[in-house]
Amino acid sequence: QAQLVESGGGSVQAGGSLRLSCAVSGLNFSIYPMAWFRQGLGKDREFVAAVSFEGGRTHYADSVKGRFTIFKDFAKHTVYLQMNKLEPEDTAVYYCNAVRAPTIPEIVGPPWGQGTQVTVSS
Repeated sequence: QAQLVESGGGSVQAGGSLRLSCAVSGLNFSIYPMAWFRQGLGKDREFVAAVSFEGGRTHYADSVKGRFTIFKDFAKHTVYLQMNKLEPEDTAVYYCNAVRAPTIPEIVGPPWGQGTQVTVSS
């Protein structure tokens, strides 16, 4: 059964950095585009970033463009989200999943994992 396990969240001050990890198992990691989403308190889950199946193409939400970087490690079956210049507005629970395409954030993977909390203080 496919499984997604997110980690790497924490509490940082504005301007700081974090790297999130999403370990993927039970899913052919090499053929699926992968994406990160986030859900702030009282808000809907929103798209953050996506990477193509081969890792060569990326797509970002305007709010994180230039600050966040998504990439795949095929040897570790893990997708990462490097987050720099964090802002209080980035505070949310972050989730990963397989998607239809980098620009089509339709979920095609397993049920959501537990997510990882990111808290950014001003």
